[in-house]
Amino acid sequence: MSDPHILIKGDRLALGLPRHDLLPEYHRWENDPGTILGYGNQFPQAWEVRAGGWERQRGNDRYPQFEVVRLEDNAAIGMTTLQVNTFVRTAEFVILLAPEARGQGYATEAARLTLDWGFHLGALRMIWLKVLEPNAKGLAAYEKAGFREVGRLRQSGYWMGKPVDEIIMDALPEDFPGQSAVAQDAR
Repeated sequence: MSDPHILIKGDRLALGLPRHDLLPEYHRWENDPGTILGYGNQFPQAWEVRAGGWERQRGNDRYPQFEVVRLEDNAAIGMTTLQVNTFVRTAEFVILLAPEARGQGYATEAARLTLDWGFHLGALRMIWLKVLEPNAKGLAAYEKAGFREVGRLRQSGYWMGKPVDEIIMDALPEDFPGQSAVAQDAR
């Protein structure tokens, strides 16, 4: 397994470049039942589909992906993505944590680091996300990271096979809480 290529560091986590040799691990995380539930999907993705999408994603500057690395042991524990709309300088935020890394407060720090990158290096004006209403832990983590609830899409997602609302949250650069890891690294 290759060593992580760290881009910015936080307190417990860092953002790095995704590694091709970890693609099977990313695929495992994406097909975990908890991930499928959280995204409102119904079915897992075949390995061939995931592997085939690797190069398209890596070469797409409108789809920057970051590996979430735990600093204490350099373990990859998740991924974040910004799906950038270059015309209006906004992006949709997506996060994926390994099943064994959930519930430890990592989502908030990973989201903060990604917001930091998006605002201070990506020059984005706004970053938004959708989260299924029953996902109370996700909502709390995103609020701590600096996102605010701004609306909802009624009955647009699925949770445990039943239609549920998707909450829309966004963050602006002035909402970014605390110290910037990017600004610290620039000194």
